[in-house]
Amino acid sequence: MAFPCPKPGHHALRKGRWSEPGRVYLVTTTTHRRAPWFADWELASRMSAALAHFGTWSPHAELLCWVLMPDHWHGLVGLRGRASLSDAVGWAKGRTAHAVREAAPGRIWADGFHDRALRREDDVRGAARYIVANPVRAGLVSRVRDYPYWDAVWLE
Repeated sequence: MAFPCPKPGHHALRKGRWSEPGRVYLVTTTTHRRAPWFADWELASRMSAALAHFGTWSPHAELLCWVLMPDHWHGLVGLRGRASLSDAVGWAKGRTAHAVREAAPGRIWADGFHDRALRREDDVRGAARYIVANPVRAGLVSRVRDYPYWDAVWLE
């Protein structure tokens, strides 16, 4: 007898996973249908401001480091309190999409996200360096400092 196989997808990937308060996660989310929304300077600037705004993440999480690419976003997110990572990312995606709605009336973010919990012994700053170097690896700029859409809490 054959058993029906559940349709794979983002919900199936999250099954059995939990969020740990105080843990730092490397999060990646893409734009809807990988549309290069943030190749446009105005949209990328608006989205960057929304991502960096304290209210975008609080009270669920703290954004430690991030980079906005033309069709996706990477960040290091530290969870606060009892919020789940799904709650924190969902909250942030909703707030940021609302912030650019006037300039981009279509759907901004794809459903779901990819995450990896950093182990306690992982080098958080090393992960941050990897994140902010993404535009260099993608060939968008030759030096990290030449790319305007990133930030990290370690900068003064």
